[in-house]
Amino acid sequence: MTLTFHWFLPTYGDSRDVVGGGHGLPAGAASGARPATLSYLRQIVHAAEQVGFVGALTPTGAWCEDAWLTTAMLADTTERLKFLVAFRPGLVSPTLAAQMAATFQWHSRGRLLLNVVTGGESHEQRAYGDFLDKDARYARTDEFLQVVRALWRGETVSLSGDHLQVEDARLNRLPDPVPDVYFGGSSPAAGRVAARHVDAYLTWGEPPDAVARKIAWVNGLAAAEGRTLRHGIRLHVITRDTSEQAWAQARRLLDGIDQATLEKVQAGLGRSESEGQKRMLALHGGRRDDLEIYPNLWAGVGLVRGGAGTALVGSHAEVADRIEEYHRLGLTEFVLSGYPHLEEAYWFGEGVLPILRERGLWRHPAEPASAEPASIPFATAGAQ
Repeated sequence: MTLTFHWFLPTYGDSRDVVGGGHGLPAGAASGARPATLSYLRQIVHAAEQVGFVGALTPTGAWCEDAWLTTAMLADTTERLKFLVAFRPGLVSPTLAAQMAATFQWHSRGRLLLNVVTGGESHEQRAYGDFLDKDARYARTDEFLQVVRALWRGETVSLSGDHLQVEDARLNRLPDPVPDVYFGGSSPAAGRVAARHVDAYLTWGEPPDAVARKIAWVNGLAAAEGRTLRHGIRLHVITRDTSEQAWAQARRLLDGIDQATLEKVQAGLGRSESEGQKRMLALHGGRRDDLEIYPNLWAGVGLVRGGAGTALVGSHAEVADRIEEYHRLGLTEFVLSGYPHLEEAYWFGEGVLPILRERGLWRHPAEPASAEPASIPFATAGAQ
């Protein structure tokens, strides 16, 4: 199976250094030397589309710009790139969300993907007027996706659930195509929702043996529901012509972070109710040393940022090797990012993707299946 790669839209700002925010950190913690203006985000989506990414994940939360509005304003500046829009059930009705998705598909010519984020931080949810606890939020997500899926099938839906009520809901326009639903979560409640409703299950970047166990867990739950899922992974990436150059860049990202700032960030992340965030924190334990937790897998990003906290670091060939290793576990989708997002899109797209093409694992999404491999500038540079 051809691998699918997605990039990331930093709607909280970008920089040559790690930009913080999310998962337990206060709103306003994110910043960057490059504000998240439409003109800058357009540069990123054009780069991502050019080098061969299929989609771009856009985050959700009080610390970034709204994902729906931002991607809607970017859609007509691209031709092929899809938008993996993160959103939180419960902050909008399921009928309205289903309608928004159908409208987005209509205007973008079918380029919407959805990343369902239940929300792991009660204090942030309360800021939006949501006072359910974590387990209740997952139960509500279950009801939410039940309604949305039925509406997308063209059904008239009435539901009187524990958390959501709709009566005689129906869409005048159905989404064409129905957008794939992406979802991540490491708790038992999250696993049940994934098994019942989602198309692609995402995990954050843990060592391969931990990822293999998580895939087996979710596959077992899905099989009990009579379903099968695709699997993906969310990672940062630092890839260069040589391994030494890549690791020098990784070290540089932490060199400017003083210990007081690091401790403040870790204290904020320690409040998180997210099981996935706890697993990210356990990978580095708050230490600056021993951050290569598996060959070419670096936990340094998680010292200063919430959410996905690991990066693939190495030469283009080494990063391609790790991607191939994860693929052998059953992963087919990779959601990547890097600082700054504009330049790193080119480093990965011009350095790693040609190697994966040579190995028969990837082809450019604009390239016909039967076409000869296209020439990519700098494709052979530093392929060691």
